[in-house]
Amino acid sequence: MHREDIETFRRRVHDELHGDIIPFWLTHAVDGEQGGFIGQMANDLTVDPTAAKGLILNARLLWTFAALSRFEADARYLELARRAYDYLDEHFWDDRFGGVYWRVDHSGRLADDKKKIYGQAFYIYALAEYYLATGEAAALQRARALFELIEQHSCDNAHGGYFETCNRDWTLAEDARLSDKDMNEKKSMNNHLHVLESYTNLYRIWRHAAVERKLAGLIDIFEQHIVDADTLHFGAFFDETWTCKSDTYTFGHDIEGSWLLCEAAEVLGQAQRAAAVKDLAVKIAEAALEQGLDDDGGLFYEGKAGRVIDTNKEWWPQAEAVVGFLNAYQLSGRRSFFEAARQCWEFIECRIVDRRHGEWFWRVARDGTPDPHEPKVSEWKSPYHNTRTCLETMRRLTTLGKGG
Repeated sequence: MHREDIETFRRRVHDELHGDIIPFWLTHAVDGEQGGFIGQMANDLTVDPTAAKGLILNARLLWTFAALSRFEADARYLELARRAYDYLDEHFWDDRFGGVYWRVDHSGRLADDKKKIYGQAFYIYALAEYYLATGEAAALQRARALFELIEQHSCDNAHGGYFETCNRDWTLAEDARLSDKDMNEKKSMNNHLHVLESYTNLYRIWRHAAVERKLAGLIDIFEQHIVDADTLHFGAFFDETWTCKSDTYTFGHDIEGSWLLCEAAEVLGQAQRAAAVKDLAVKIAEAALEQGLDDDGGLFYEGKAGRVIDTNKEWWPQAEAVVGFLNAYQLSGRRSFFEAARQCWEFIECRIVDRRHGEWFWRVARDGTPDPHEPKVSEWKSPYHNTRTCLETMRRLTTLGKGG
């Protein structure tokens, strides 16, 4: 690989992060009226001042600004990380039962008191990043408390893994769905993927034997239950005993999981486990490349039985594909993976970046037409995926440029 190709790629990613993504969120995210951050903004930048404020958006904002502050010294990043940290502490933390609520209204009053484990995990992920940025002991203490609550109330000690949703008092909820489009099953790939992600970051700051054991167990769950050994796709929904209850898969989760599993194994520092995970990651990336990548460099959304059943291209699978294919290149040395990562980035630049209003469109159709009806900011639309992709891609390309 020519160093000039690597440096050109890195510079383009750098310019998108600093010229578009960061300025957008610095300019538009803060809620100057009600505190914290706005809950929803339409694609044309129209803000809904009455929109609820979700845990996922706020936790991802905390992670984003903390990660940026670790990347480069800029007081604005740390200021907004502190704003997110304080808002979550004041409005989302449950002083009675512990854990964080799923949603508050526009003024910060409780709107949904469910303890969805996906949300608890993202708060751990963000708190760990904030601790890495600031060294504040309270952030570590809160992350440890959340870990213990998840393990006490959500862990399935009989069959392994984690149940999806608890009520406010941490009893298991009958409705386990993360969102209306999900199946009401006991366990999901998506939940376990982000618990894995959060425990990886937690282990970076708290080298406790319990976290090490649970993180290793999550890798085992993916290898034994979630990854289909024949198709190399992730199953989506499962019952209590890990019988798969769904027959579709999302290419974005596949490619995202491929590199997050590697990251988890590397943080654990267990050589034999890491070697097995890296081999699996390359195979998962190969399946995503062969079946999910369109000729224009964009990653399709969903597949079933070897066929693409949703040709839309959402922003987050494109972001994760860049990192996932670049990771597979670093592991295998296969030029096709590097080219796939670069093609995905070019697709993002050409189709996903909103050149008029800034930031990224939620989705585009296969013909490249953006969907103007999806929000630019919402409970599910944040700077987490694209900021992380930029930081990870620049880091990896810098390593490659040095011959690593």
